[in-house]
Amino acid sequence: MTIHIIISVFVFLMTMLVIFWRPKGINEVWPATIGAAIILLSGIVTQENVFDIIHKIGGASITIISTIVMAVILESFGFFHWAASRLASLAKGSGYRLYWYIQLLCFLMTLLFNNDGSILITTPILILLLKNFRLKPHQQLPYLLTGALTATASSTPIGVSNLVNLIGLKIVNMTLFTQTAMMFVPTLLGLLFMSCLMFVLVKKNLPKKLPGLSFDIEQFFFTKKFHPLTGTISVETKRQRTKFMLKIIGFVFIIRCSIFVASFFSIPIEIVAVFGSLVLLVWRWYFLRTMPFDILRKTPWHILLFAFSMYVLIYGLHNSGLTETLLSICEPIIEKGLFESTLFMGGLISVLSNLFNNHPALLIGTIALTEMNLDPFTLKAMYLASIVGSDIGSLLLPIGTLASLIWMHILKQNKVKVKWKDYLKLSLITIPLTLIVTLLMLYVWIYLFFLPNG
Repeated sequence: MTIHIIISVFVFLMTMLVIFWRPKGINEVWPATIGAAIILLSGIVTQENVFDIIHKIGGASITIISTIVMAVILESFGFFHWAASRLASLAKGSGYRLYWYIQLLCFLMTLLFNNDGSILITTPILILLLKNFRLKPHQQLPYLLTGALTATASSTPIGVSNLVNLIGLKIVNMTLFTQTAMMFVPTLLGLLFMSCLMFVLVKKNLPKKLPGLSFDIEQFFFTKKFHPLTGTISVETKRQRTKFMLKIIGFVFIIRCSIFVASFFSIPIEIVAVFGSLVLLVWRWYFLRTMPFDILRKTPWHILLFAFSMYVLIYGLHNSGLTETLLSICEPIIEKGLFESTLFMGGLISVLSNLFNNHPALLIGTIALTEMNLDPFTLKAMYLASIVGSDIGSLLLPIGTLASLIWMHILKQNKVKVKWKDYLKLSLITIPLTLIVTLLMLYVWIYLFFLPNG
């Protein structure tokens, strides 16, 4: 082994160890940045590589940051307390009905924003809601676990809901529109299968009848905080608030659709995302008289540095010869045909994600795919199978995704105890079966509707 291989592998492994461990709650950007700095100073990653990295991650990172900004703005409007109150109302006292509405909320939040943002939004709201219902810890746990798994896995249908998926699209030269057309239906069915399977597994721990709320979540927020239209004490009716919130949701939905239109016409999607964020900022300033400076503090700008640093680490492994090893493993199986290669790539990225986190796993796998001299169709199909492994298969362990790490951190902050055995009791059954079902559906969908001359 050369010195470069030793350095790149050691730095990568130590970086991932610290990210998983997070001593004293350290932000994951610090170990990633330190590791990237060591790789850059050692000369393993060249200046030309750095420019290539910036080109590939720039647009994706700006898009994700913009969607998170939109989520922060919605929070200031009281949207999430309003949504939690609606969950309680829609449940109508049924613990089973509450499960399905939580599933729907987590799915929609990920589609409207992204998986990390969805976890940041839904987890605190679920904790507030479940404690308000005065549920016992063992009754809260199924809702929190299944909600987190759905929120994270729901980034699979559309690439714009996950930072690493957007970066991968740039690498394989695939539009967001094409990715969604090939991916949305089969993965949506996979997510539905997962929700049904989880319901069967946790049903015995769900309360059939919910106790009454301790207090009205929505009314508490709007009377104690501010009126979302005037900035004063709230006197508006719930109907007026609902009408106002639906307008905001409609705008976010239009921006989301515009991103796909932009991708179809090869317009940089980050332009649309930034435009949507700016409009919401102006909207908030007009109604709440709130200056936008607080957004600078609340926006997780470190995501930009984290994405860049992780990519430097991956380039270090790539330049040291890791992708050549992956090529020797992957090529014989991919040459067998679409069925075998779909299952293999999804499984391989799942394993790598649970060992090293899904960000580096998908990036390593995607770079390896681009060096196999595959035809454009096979390259895209294998990339989509990799996404399934990265977004769903990675959930086998609670350290497989950044969103899962964020989720555990939020639970710890709110003094909610979730043990590994509680997580694994659900994930060890749910995730492998969902992975296989989703990959099979992806294969059938691509074979029937997208296979050239198929």
